[in-house]
This record gives sequence, structure tokens and C-alpha cells, in this order.
Amino acid sequence: MSNIVTTSRDRWDIRASDIARRTHNPIRSIVENIVVEPNPNKELIALSIGDPTIFGNLKPAKEIIEAVQESVASQAYNGYAPSTGYMEAREAVATYSSNEFINVDPQDVILCSGCSCALDLCITVLAREGQNILIPRPGFSIYRTLAEGLGVSVRSYNLLPELAWEIDLDDMASQIDEKTAAIVINNPSNPCGSVFSRNHLLDILQVAARFHVPIIADEIYEHMVFPGRTYYSLASLSNEVPILSCSGLTKRFLVPGWRMGWIIIHDRQNILDKEIRQGLQRLSQRIIGSNTIVQGALPKILQNTPQRFYDDTITILQNHSKLIYDLIEKVPGLKPIMPDGAMYMMVCIDLESFPEFNSEVDFVRHLLMEESVFCLPGECFDYPSYMRLVITVPIDMLEEAGSRIYEFCLRHHAKNTEKLMKHSISDLLK
Repeated sequence: MSNIVTTSRDRWDIRASDIARRTHNPIRSIVENIVVEPNPNKELIALSIGDPTIFGNLKPAKEIIEAVQESVASQAYNGYAPSTGYMEAREAVATYSSNEFINVDPQDVILCSGCSCALDLCITVLAREGQNILIPRPGFSIYRTLAEGLGVSVRSYNLLPELAWEIDLDDMASQIDEKTAAIVINNPSNPCGSVFSRNHLLDILQVAARFHVPIIADEIYEHMVFPGRTYYSLASLSNEVPILSCSGLTKRFLVPGWRMGWIIIHDRQNILDKEIRQGLQRLSQRIIGSNTIVQGALPKILQNTPQRFYDDTITILQNHSKLIYDLIEKVPGLKPIMPDGAMYMMVCIDLESFPEFNSEVDFVRHLLMEESVFCLPGECFDYPSYMRLVITVPIDMLEEAGSRIYEFCLRHHAKNTEKLMKHSISDLLK
């Protein structure tokens, strides 16, 4: 008698999972639709890439490099680590993240493969299929990508450009219902470069407390704040609201490719029961822990990186932001909003001044085609009529980009169309 089990499967029928089908990265699809050939006579200047290392002008401190070299040479970190990370590395993060207002326990630290992995774990552990999370608009698209892949819907609360991108708290509160699993707060902000004041953060926490909704704090740009503003972590201001804070080495230490991020559980009232903590630990086992070589270097990176390295980076970013702001402010039809930190600047495009273009995506496409300057359109951040500039490029490239944007807008501005028939661009720039 044959032992072969017969089934109704008489043909190949292989389909993607629900998670794979639902996962969508808006930035990728929008950028792919923008793709045109840049002007062959002008070198491409990409103000679109959120990687501070891409042009080589911003480098990690030598102490950071030496720490990794020592970690490799020790041969102590070639094997698997516990899924949540080596205890000495978690202790280093706890010390780094503690201050006079908050003392972080190493047991509350979970090491991840970059901050995006940390966000993934936080959304996955808090939100179930059919629930929703609140995300900022404009905001980084990864929140939507991660949530919708899980069958979790997103609701966007508005940021207010006229108030330096503060949250519209009434709008945020109006989005919350019984199915809201978490509120994502990004401070300092990508794409806005904004830094929330202490009072505004307290107001945000008040909304979360009133509706009993936990916060996922995307704080990857922590401490990347220009002089005159102060960074406050959400957890340092709240004893009541449970907060999962996500950060890492990526931006401040200028090593995004090293994939070292972390979650810190802030839950002083023990609102997040064992199920959430155990859930995070179980989810971390899906990737079997983060990069062990970097974990081995983490204590020295966080302890030995000199303050002057941080200060020098901030000085460069602030000088770059001032330069491009001053250039763009003079451009007819554009209105830049000066950032207070991070690596970005949002610029409003008055599309009525550029009747040739149907949207900011069209504007950005033609800017790339004619001037070889590439910016991300606001649609990438769910915010039409704006574009985002990255301010980490070398200063000479930033100046050149500003000049090209100026000339492009003069050519296409409605009030200058007739003038351009009679005068050259050089005449108008005088």
C-alpha cells in the first residue's frame, strides 16, 4: 500500500504573505516615479539622502573607530549574544541615557539592529491587527510602513509650521479612540528639524495621560540640537505615561551602517505588565540579537567619545542650516523654515507662483532634470507643497545647490516669465 498522502494541490500556487503584501515604503515608490535624467552638464547634488556619511565630510571620532578595532581584535565578540544584548553593552546604554531626572536600569534596555528595528519591535509589541497608532504629519514614512504591514492602521496628527512644527494637540486628541494602541512622537524631527520645548512636551504627555495611551518616542536625533535650544527626553518629564524610547548610534555618532539601536522601557508605574516586556524579548529573538562587534565597542564609544566631537558636528550642521536658509529665503516662491536641530530643513513651495507644475513632486522632478539638484518632495512625508533638504552635504555643494535652486525658481516663477523673454538669468541675479 502506498504511503503517499494525496492532496488537492495539483499545481504551483505560491503567494506572498499578508505582511509582505501590505508592506509599502512611500518614499521608495515616490522617488521611483520622479526618476529622470539629471542635467548632464551639471554634477548631481543630492539633498535627499538622510545619511550624514555619504559625502565623507562628516566622519566618526577616532575614539569610535578605535573602540571597534579593539572589539574586533579581542575576538571576544565573534559569537552570538543574548537576544537583548550583552549586559555590559546594555549597562553602557543605561548609563549614557541616565541623567539627573531619570535613572535607567540596564534590565530596561534592549539592543536592536538600528533604530528602525527598535521602532519595528515597539509597534509590533504594542499594536494588534485592527488597532491603530498615531503618527506625525509631516513625518518619517517608516512608521506607516511598519504599522500597515502588520495590519495596523495609522492616523496622522498635524504639525504646525507656523509654530515651528509644534503638534496640533487638539488634532492629536481627536484622532484617539478605543483602538489606539500608541502615539509615535519624533523629537527632534525628521523631516522638520524641529525641537520641542519642555512645556510642549509636557502638554503632549498630558494628552497621552488623559487618554491612557502609551508613547513610542523616536529620539534617534537626541542631543542633535542647535545652541539656544535644549533637548528633553519624554521619559525625563513623566512619571505616569509608559514610554518606549528608541534611539541608537546612527545619527549622533555618524555610523548609520553599523546598525546599533536600542529600546529603553520607561514604566515607573508598572503599567506595561510582564506581557509587554516578555513580548519585546521574544520579538528580539527573531533577529537573534544585534551586531556583537559593535556591542563589544559600545561601552567605550558611549564613554570615550569627546564632547568636542558632538559640538563640532552641531556647529557644522547649524552653519549649514543658516547658509541654506539665507540662500533659500531670497528665492521667489519658496519659504524655508529654519530648523533647531537634526539634519533637515523643510521648504514651502508656493505652487501658485509656479503654474507650470501640478505639484511639488513635479517641481522636484524638473529641478532634478534641469539643475541636477535632488530634494525629496513633501509627499514622501505626507505633506504636499513642501520639499525636504538635507543639510549634511559639504558647504561648497550646499552653496552651489542654493544657487541652482535660485536660478531654477527665477526661470519658472510666474512673475518672471515675461522678464525672462527679454533678460538673461545673469541680469536677473544682479
